Amino acid sequence: MENIETPKKKNKVLPVIAGVVVLAILFYVVKKVNYSMHYENTDNAQLETNVVPMSFRVSGFVAKVFVKDNQQVKTGDTLAMLDVADLELKVKQAEIALASAEANLHVSGISTKAADETATVSNSAIATAQANLDAAQIKLWKATQDFNRYEKLVELKSATQQQFDNAKADKESADKMVKVAQMQLNTAKNQSSASSLQANSVGSQMKPIELLVQQKRSELEMAKLNLSYAVITAPYNGFVSRKALQVGQLVNVGQTMMYIVDGENIWVVANFKETQTALFKAGMPANIEVDAFDGLKLEGEVQSIQDGAGSKFSLMPTDNATGNFVKVVQRIPVKILIKNFDKEKYRLSPGMNCVVEVKYN
Repeated sequence: MENIETPKKKNKVLPVIAGVVVLAILFYVVKKVNYSMHYENTDNAQLETNVVPMSFRVSGFVAKVFVKDNQQVKTGDTLAMLDVADLELKVKQAEIALASAEANLHVSGISTKAADETATVSNSAIATAQANLDAAQIKLWKATQDFNRYEKLVELKSATQQQFDNAKADKESADKMVKVAQMQLNTAKNQSSASSLQANSVGSQMKPIELLVQQKRSELEMAKLNLSYAVITAPYNGFVSRKALQVGQLVNVGQTMMYIVDGENIWVVANFKETQTALFKAGMPANIEVDAFDGLKLEGEVQSIQDGAGSKFSLMPTDNATGNFVKVVQRIPVKILIKNFDKEKYRLSPGMNCVVEVKYN
């Protein structure tokens, strides 16, 4: 009897197990379908941040290095500096050149002022000579009238010969005085013209000297600016990375000495398939899991979606019109901002892999 009852018990257990399995499969399928109706996810995602290559804007020998690899720095911290002896000498040379140009400008200004005063005096001399000429012409007119009267009186025997001779002498003297005054006026005019030309000449020399002063002032500012370039500072809070700088090393302009990795502003670039991004919009919530920290889940938000597949911005973009065509699903980079997280506890670094899901419905 025992051998007959055992198969019956097994027959009752199998349907129960089968039912549980079917329910589990249905639950999994429903869950997946419901998830796919509201979320899109990808594991093709990495953390990104600002990474700035640091370099000097002037060449020279390194005098001091103040940081080490992976050291944390704050905005404005001095990273390194060059030997500034030659740069300081150039500043002094520029200061001397500027002082010399300003002295020349001062002397030129004095010369211009003196020339202007001379021209003013010459103009006054013209006015004086003109007044003397007018006075001489008046005397000549009076002497001529007297001479004419005495000449008629002598003919009428009403005046003596001596009176006539005196009138004639006065007329001739007045005539000569007019000529002298005219010559003085002409001389004054010539001197005034010469003074004006000299004043204009000296004044025209002022402009080149003023431009020279401006040039020397610019050269001094450039020398001071180059001196300031001998020191490099951190552009923001972050960490030093890939330092390749030693004391005594000769560096050239633009040569990368180290990198500063932004330690505060960090985001995710998730490369979704093109078929996943049709409903994506800025502002959609996102969940982020960082592979480096097991169990760490971050909240994020879609900031923007790149206009163009990543392949179009590669060094050698594909051209499907040149050969055999194989359709490949393209990836669209989506920038996702990370909301508040514990920066002291979790040090997120660019390049770390992430798993991202975006809720679009």
